[in-house]
Amino acid sequence: QDARAGSLHRVDEAARQANVCRDVIYQAIREGSLRARKSGRRTLILCADLQVYLRNLPHLELRRPR
Repeated sequence: QDARAGSLHRVDEAARQANVCRDVIYQAIREGSLRARKSGRRTLILCADLQVYLRNLPHLELRRPR
């Protein structure tokens, strides 16, 4: 996919790009952590908004075994 800031993804494309299921994308939209736009019935996500969402996910902190 084109990674330009102005390119758009459908929900299924955004999920594939982020390596998550569509439900995770819809949940993030509902929670307000991922911005989306509507064009008719289609939900669209700007590539830049998907990148912001991914950058804002919490970091994985590994714990050392005891």
